[in-house]
Amino acid sequence: MNGITSITDKDRIFTNVYGFQSPGLKEAQARGDWDDTKALLKRDPDAIIEEVKDSGLRGRGGAGFPTGVKWGFMPKQPTPGRPNFLVINADESEPGSCKDREIIRHDPHKLVEGALISSFAMRARAAYIYIRGEYIAEAAAMQRAIDEAYEAGLIGKNACGSGYDFDLFLHRGAGAYICGEETAMLESLEGKKGQPRLKPPFPAGAGLYGCPTTVNNVESIAVVPTILRRGAAWFKSFGRENNHGTKLFQISGHVEKPCVVEEAMSIPFRELIEKHCGGITGGWDNLLAVIPGGSSVPLVPAKDIMDCPMDFDGLKEQGSGLGTAAVIVMDKSTDIVKAISRISYFYKHESCGQCTPCREGTGWMWRTMEKLVEGDADIGAIDRLYDVTKQVEGHTICALGDAAAWPIQGLIRHFRPELERRIAEHGDEERAAAE
Repeated sequence: MNGITSITDKDRIFTNVYGFQSPGLKEAQARGDWDDTKALLKRDPDAIIEEVKDSGLRGRGGAGFPTGVKWGFMPKQPTPGRPNFLVINADESEPGSCKDREIIRHDPHKLVEGALISSFAMRARAAYIYIRGEYIAEAAAMQRAIDEAYEAGLIGKNACGSGYDFDLFLHRGAGAYICGEETAMLESLEGKKGQPRLKPPFPAGAGLYGCPTTVNNVESIAVVPTILRRGAAWFKSFGRENNHGTKLFQISGHVEKPCVVEEAMSIPFRELIEKHCGGITGGWDNLLAVIPGGSSVPLVPAKDIMDCPMDFDGLKEQGSGLGTAAVIVMDKSTDIVKAISRISYFYKHESCGQCTPCREGTGWMWRTMEKLVEGDADIGAIDRLYDVTKQVEGHTICALGDAAAWPIQGLIRHFRPELERRIAEHGDEERAAAE
């Protein structure tokens, strides 16, 4: 497989991702969770951080920043009155993304144990799970797991008999996409309007309640206990250089069997789809394009994605990104311009309005996209639209401006002839009507 180690069932970290077994504590322990966690908590916190660094784990929330490096930014000796905190991002509002939901619903103890060990490594006094407001059943499942862990003495005072005191709190968001951005999440946790903060200061210096804070994705935290038990070398054996480990892929759209599946990083796109989804609807010749990492990354045309390794660097080379690995497959029945216009509307709707380029630009881009769906524009509108995306991209406090710009840039880069065709046809229809 192009030199990439394939994953087998024994290598899977999330063994109950489909919910065939109970998510309860006893069943989780039978699957290997909470296996001598006390021994893991006897390790030196810095040694845990080093092992996570050595494993090559990169953040699973979209940005792909090395997790161990991020942990290393936290103060080694917290100041009295300013404890360290861990915040776990379970907001998962990216269109196409649905992996954290499966972890929380079916394997919640992996997250609870991961929160405990990760917090211990960062000398955190407590952790907060910020869960998306619409995840009602998931929040209930998560709270049950937290309660079970408290009752069993696995977390709380003297967690697992280790002498380490640790509290875990579940906080329900109000359903705003912008609260998936780490500093907006901190604002929301503090009871304020969910708007991104200017950086610096970065959360590791002044985060939640002004205290040192690290924000990590659910999947990033949930894999930590398994990495420590099996060793960094085991995790690093999957994927290409700088793209290591296993990954939950969420595949939707025009495939025979949409699914959430754990696979080795760097698996070629064609193999991922054939192995787990039964192929493209109508066959491979019917594939039009793929959005490989959730709606905020640019699309990749069929010819470029076929043999592309599904990892951070492979998709970056295609001018896109792995993001959350929410793979949205579009066949030739898709109105690609309408699809990107719909994504544009989403970002216009979810902009917090704090930054002028995003507040004004997202609305303008969506209105122009709607005109291009019908071809009701002049040919210069394509270049004007691209120019505006460049004025929005990189000119906002958070990455929502980039997320709004990139899908449109991808459309223009790869499907400009389709936009020009629509404009030409609309002009011909108008001239015919006038005559």
